[in-house]
Amino acid sequence: MAKTSVADFVNQVRAEANKIVWPTSRETMMTTVMVVIMTSILALFFFGIDTVFGAAVKWLLALAAG
Repeated sequence: MAKTSVADFVNQVRAEANKIVWPTSRETMMTTVMVVIMTSILALFFFGIDTVFGAAVKWLLALAAG
């Protein structure tokens, strides 16, 4: 494997950094809104699942206690 000099490394890093495409503020806002919506939907889903399983466990414990 060929070793590169520090100057070559810095030049390669600059060349790669120039290829970065940053999202626009609209893209950032839309992504943020989508993440908040999906997180809320998943939170409601898992809350519902937890409630159902909690009720099932309480029912089974009450059944076992007699």
